[in-house]
Amino acid sequence: MVASDGGAQAVARLADALNRKGAKWDYTISNPTSSSVYKTERYAFIWKTSKLTKFGDAWLEKKYHLEIDREPFFANFKTKEGKSFTVAAFHAITKSMQPETEIMYFKFMPEEYPDKNLIFVGDFNCPQSHTVFNSLKTMGYKSVITGQNTSLKQACVADDCLASEFDNIFYNSNKVKFIRSGVIHFYKSFSSLDEADDISDHIPVWFEFSVN
Repeated sequence: MVASDGGAQAVARLADALNRKGAKWDYTISNPTSSSVYKTERYAFIWKTSKLTKFGDAWLEKKYHLEIDREPFFANFKTKEGKSFTVAAFHAITKSMQPETEIMYFKFMPEEYPDKNLIFVGDFNCPQSHTVFNSLKTMGYKSVITGQNTSLKQACVADDCLASEFDNIFYNSNKVKFIRSGVIHFYKSFSSLDEADDISDHIPVWFEFSVN
């Protein structure tokens, strides 16, 4: 997720910096979401072109844009082996506003896009153990991490600096082979959580996989 125009410019600078290191990277940025509660946001995807090709136009979810405050952003990708998958990035409303009232609509998306191999990624503000994910799990979807907090606390308690299990990736285990996954504790490279928070108040989740 990126903030308005400033965030979009930051993504462009990041892609430029990566390109200057030798490999070719590309990116796509969404239009602003149709948020009614928060300021609108934009989503971004960035990928190494030697590994992936984006095909077709990326799009913000239209059918449930009234039910989901910051509607998901979809993009189709194809591996060099010709296997395709579609990533849907999402930022839910806060926990106090009951994000499950938005997440409940994700169970309809595999039927809405029956020809897509959907992978849902983002900040759900809700743990993967919540019953709202049961419908997706029944369809064969699995989370890449379990019991892993991903949001930063206001201050570390001993060595515990993470607060809540909010960020995750959900993949269809019938179509995708799990290889490995994890998180990046980037805040450990900073002298304080306040400095780290200037970058993000969540840690990244990563997922290595192959498409069946």
